[in-house]
Amino acid sequence: MKKLELFDKHQQDLAKWAKVLSHPARIAILQYLASCNTCISGDISDHLPLSRTTVSQHLKELKEIGLIKGEVEGLKMRYCLDDKAIEALNQIFSDFVTSIQPQNKECC
Repeated sequence: MKKLELFDKHQQDLAKWAKVLSHPARIAILQYLASCNTCISGDISDHLPLSRTTVSQHLKELKEIGLIKGEVEGLKMRYCLDDKAIEALNQIFSDFVTSIQPQNKECC
């Protein structure tokens, strides 16, 4: 048995989302895509203080977990947020934060 299997699916899913969001570059990319409110064609690195190679690696991570969609348009890629995945992300983190609210306000 793998150690990961000792934790329930909800905990494992939350950890996957958190791992992808654990890098500030990925957070910046998500914020940039959200601020544009449309699919972005072209090089996102023009708008962030990161090299194209670095942005590409972070886009790959975000795409693999499903937070963004990307499709080829001619010689460029079009990227946008995946609304359903963002909604799921919001729900899983909201549920988690709600579940860890302190019950004993007098502790420590």
